[in-house]
Order: sequence, then C-alpha cells, then structure tokens
Amino acid sequence: MKTFLSSRARRLKPSATLAIAALEKEMRGRGIDVVGFGAGEPDFPTPSHIREAAKRSLDRGETFYTPVGGTPALKNAVAQRVRDDYGLDYKAEEILVSCGAKHCLANVFQAVLDPGDEAIVLAPYWVSYPEMIELADAVPVIVPTREGTGFVPDPEEVEARITPRTKAILVNSPSNPTGVLYPAEILAELARIAEKHDLLVISDEIYDKLVYDGGKFTPFAALPGMKDRTILVNGVSKTYAMTGFRIGYLASTRTDIVKAATNIQSQSTSNPASTAQAAAVEALTGPQDEVARMVEVFEKRRNLMIEEINKIEGLSVVKPGGAFYAFVNTSRLYLSGKVSNSADLARYLLETRHVACVPGGPFGSEDHVRLSFATGEETILKGLERLREVCQELL
Repeated sequence: MKTFLSSRARRLKPSATLAIAALEKEMRGRGIDVVGFGAGEPDFPTPSHIREAAKRSLDRGETFYTPVGGTPALKNAVAQRVRDDYGLDYKAEEILVSCGAKHCLANVFQAVLDPGDEAIVLAPYWVSYPEMIELADAVPVIVPTREGTGFVPDPEEVEARITPRTKAILVNSPSNPTGVLYPAEILAELARIAEKHDLLVISDEIYDKLVYDGGKFTPFAALPGMKDRTILVNGVSKTYAMTGFRIGYLASTRTDIVKAATNIQSQSTSNPASTAQAAAVEALTGPQDEVARMVEVFEKRRNLMIEEINKIEGLSVVKPGGAFYAFVNTSRLYLSGKVSNSADLARYLLETRHVACVPGGPFGSEDHVRLSFATGEETILKGLERLREVCQELL
C-alpha cells in the first residue's frame, strides 16, 4: 500500500525536549529515581490568586467560545502589561492571544513566510524554530554563535547570510537553551541590519522576566525605529508558572500580519481556553510579587549549578544571564569513544545514572547538553554528582 503521509509530515522531527520529559515521567512511573534536568517549565505552583481566578471563571459559567484572537479583557491586560513594563502602546487589534507563545510563532511563520523564503535563526536555538519555519515551506538559515564569545551573535555574520529571499530575523533573548541575554548594543546592530535590508524581526521574549545579576532586558520593539517591524511574542507560561494553561500572545503594529495570523488560528485551533484566558488576565494585572520571588530562587539555583559544573573535570559552561538553563559543553567526553555525540551522552546518562537532560544536537550544537535548573537545590546537587561520576568514566 502506498504511503499516505505528506512530505511535510515525513520530514518533521518530534520535539526533543518533550520527548525527554515523556521518557522521564515514564521511568518515574516505574519507580525509578530519575533526576530531571530536562524540564522547560518552572517547578513552582501557579500562584494561588491566578488559580482562584480560574475557579471564579468556571463558577461564572465562562466555558464557551470566546473571540478567536482572545477576550477583550485579556487583550487589554496584555496591552497594560506591555505598556507598564516597557512603555510600548498596542491597540486591541494589534494583539493576538494564542494557545501558548509557541502557537503564536507558528501562526506568524504561516502568515509571513512563502515557500522558498528565508528566516535567519541564531544558533544555538530553541528546537522548534527551524521545524516551524520548514512547516511553512520556508528555509531556516542558521547563523552560529560561539561559546567563546558567550553565545552573543556577531552582527557581521548575520548580515553576511542575508539574501534577496531573507524575510525575517528571529531573536530570542534571554535565550533557550543558552540563557544568554543579548547586550543592548548587539540588539541595536541587529535592528540596523533589519532596517537596512527591510526585514521583519520576530522577537521571542518569553523569558523577559527571568533575568539575573541585575541585568536589563531590552524589548526589541523599544529600539529606535523597530516597533513597526517587530512581532513581539510572549506569554504567561514561564513568568507565572502557567505552562499548562497554554496562553501566549503577540503584539505588532502590522495589523495585516496580526489579522492574517488570527485568520490562520481561526481555521486551526480557534480561541484559547476561556478559563485559561481568565487566569491570564489575573496573572498580568494582579500582584507581581510571586514573580520576583521565583526569579530570586532561580538565580540562587543558577549560581549553585554553575559553581558545581565548574568543579567537574571535562565540562565547561557559560554562565546564563536569564531563563533557567545551563548549556554545558560536554565535547571532551566524546573523545573516549564510549559516546560520540550529545544524544549518545543523554542516553548514557539516563540509562546508567538515571539523569535526564536534553541533547544539544536539536538545539544546533552537538558539543552541548541542556540542563534545567528549574528544580530544587538538593536535586541539582544529586544530579550533578551523578554527572561527575559519568565524566570520570568517560574521560
């Protein structure tokens, strides 16, 4: 019998991060003591005032369809939060609420990319960026960054990869997986390039509140001349420990793009869940003190993880300025021949020491694995001790 799968489906790879999380949960279900460094979500409970808002919404009977692009209350809450935080003004028709920031990105790629168009992606990158671009039948153009320069992009290398087919630059700061917070002067250079070559900038700012050491987050749309060519993408998942609520949003003065992305959403998922939208309103407009508390804890965990990694022979790491990941260079461990790449090492760690991490290959670097510090200090110490044992075996 002939295959009925489309070429699109055949070339699509599953999410490496979600695959690791599923395997980790399956092993735990069998009673195995797994140390999980794979999580891409906070380990804190969703703040109680947000959960209570969701309950009140249910009690009011708000269980029906909402407008496709989000309730007026949530659009107003998004506009207020972006205005209060960054001084950026957006109208309701310039905002789209989707089923997570990931959904926003997928909608945008479908809305702006034609077959053969190119989008600049800075590596290491979040695993889904290239796949989502390819699902739009476009071409992800990978521009590497280097550990030696803190994974900060070189604007000259970015500009050198631009062709007549380039339509957009994708920016993610703070970054998943490296945690790098791009300096304002680098963002300004990328803005100059975007203006010179008339490019759209898709700015994934989902980790904007998870910034450490007193660092300053710079929203791309706030750069001079950039508001009208930036698609701001964010959500409530990481900042408010609401990953399961699946609420993301985009904002742009390009109402043609927002309308097109909304139309695409109307023909796929329709509106995000009504109860989740009510909870997101409370997250964005209610007390923000829990966010500051989570950031303080994450920074303490980051310091512990980096300090301990630096004690382990065979590993190196760039101290992340944001998010909750350490992108650890493990390339020296491949010299033994027992493991030859990041996937081999992740499998070896899981099978022999029950430590779950995410291989760096799907992020664009076989020399690294990603460890999440969205877990307790005791777990961090236990997992890194197991990692130390593996390094001793492989060196």
